[in-house]
Amino acid sequence: MNRNSAFYPLTFRGFITGVIGLVIITASSMYVALRMGALPWPTVFVTVVSMAVLSRMKDSTLQEINTTHTLMSAGAMVAGGLAFTLPGLWMLNPAATFPLSSLIALTVVGAVLGTLFTTINRRRLIEKEKLPYPMGEAAYATLKTAEDHTGAVPLFSSMGFSALFTYLRDGLGVIPSVLTIWNGNTLFPALQMWVSPMALGIGAVIGPLLAGVWFLGMVIGYYVIQPVATVFFGAEIASGFRNDLGIGLMIGTGIGIFIKAVISFVKSQRSSEKTEVKKERLVLPLVLCVMSAVVLVLFTEITIFESVLVIIGVWLATYLSGMLTGQTGVNPMEIFAILVLLAVSAVFNPSLAASFSIAGVVAVAAGLAGDVMNDFKSGHMLGTPVRAQVIAEAAGGVIGAVVASLVLMLMLGTYGSFGPGTELPAPQAAAVSAMVSGLGSIPGFVTGLVVGIALCLFNVPAATLGLGVYLGTNISMIMGLGALVALIVKKASNGKQKADRMTSLISSGFLGGEGITGVLTAIFSMF
Repeated sequence: MNRNSAFYPLTFRGFITGVIGLVIITASSMYVALRMGALPWPTVFVTVVSMAVLSRMKDSTLQEINTTHTLMSAGAMVAGGLAFTLPGLWMLNPAATFPLSSLIALTVVGAVLGTLFTTINRRRLIEKEKLPYPMGEAAYATLKTAEDHTGAVPLFSSMGFSALFTYLRDGLGVIPSVLTIWNGNTLFPALQMWVSPMALGIGAVIGPLLAGVWFLGMVIGYYVIQPVATVFFGAEIASGFRNDLGIGLMIGTGIGIFIKAVISFVKSQRSSEKTEVKKERLVLPLVLCVMSAVVLVLFTEITIFESVLVIIGVWLATYLSGMLTGQTGVNPMEIFAILVLLAVSAVFNPSLAASFSIAGVVAVAAGLAGDVMNDFKSGHMLGTPVRAQVIAEAAGGVIGAVVASLVLMLMLGTYGSFGPGTELPAPQAAAVSAMVSGLGSIPGFVTGLVVGIALCLFNVPAATLGLGVYLGTNISMIMGLGALVALIVKKASNGKQKADRMTSLISSGFLGGEGITGVLTAIFSMF
């Protein structure tokens, strides 16, 4: 393809390579998400595969490889969004029927909206706020070794170590996946740490500030709020309060961002330097939103008014997803799905099928948003044309949506059921089905919402704080340890720039090794 083409570096050979890899990875991601309740980031794995295939071809470039892996990875998170939500329908009603056309429609809409809103948010999150996006940086470091061999040894050595470690942990069970540091008591929960090179690397990449805020959230949530609430209200109510407090902090951040955007817009209109928005730039987003609403109304049980609220919810969820992925490398897509579903349910009364359709659309869009932003990050660092990446991501998202829908129905037909005690427990979908009836602690959620808005307005990363409050102690501990180790290495090193580069390379290797092993394990498990 001519390098002056608007589509370059999305070449024909790259497109074919990307689609073949996408089908395999999407199918395996659906299986591992249903079976294990986990979904490793495919970013570095697809980077290595794309580099291995295209680097042998004539006139290949890093930008072509980058665009190819952008397409190849898109379906994995689409599959995750679907697997983390829709199986809950059959858990509540095993006899429920859900047409394949409806499934494909909601998944495609989620992929389209996820790509659209993330493209709109790209400049703010990547260029202005310069969020780290650990997986995107890992993909960049992997690609750069193709032309700068000085970093190959630390990158691939740490990648090999991480891959072997992960295989010994997950494949052979030689290494425990979680270490219990303290067993806890009736008031204070146990303190645990996830044994994960990937999480250690993410902690090192995001740095001491964000990792410290995350760790602080864990301390406040588990060792201040929960014990105090346990004394007065009991352990079950205390745990629910802490859980929904963390969710409220994350959603409050999104609302705070919206408020700040409105204030900024009003100020710009009053100042002499008014920002002119070209009308033609609004046409395509509006058309896509209207078309998405029409498709949801025609092919699912979602009503027209519900679809409008869903699209607004997707906009908020994709922003939060992109921001959290950039700050922490974690993307709680099913939580965003639950919150939008609860918001819609508070205004309307959607049917059971419509409820899970809403959750599915939001989770697919939020899941894809995290993947898109990682790819945009590596593309920005490489100088890859944004248009080519957007086209690749949109194509990959839509193709992945169809593949993921077909595989989910195949899994249902093969295994007969989902949920605890079955071959495919789908734990996240079980949580969504449990939350269809509403939040466990309204006071906890409202408190988190108000605090999250206030902290966001003062530029405090409340969403990251909320992750620490919400997620288990095992994740917060390993993230904090990774940041602490990186900080000690930088302080002890004479050359800060050299220490930063070495930390980045080793961390990227840790992320890539576990990510690659996780994807390969999923593929082998599927077959």
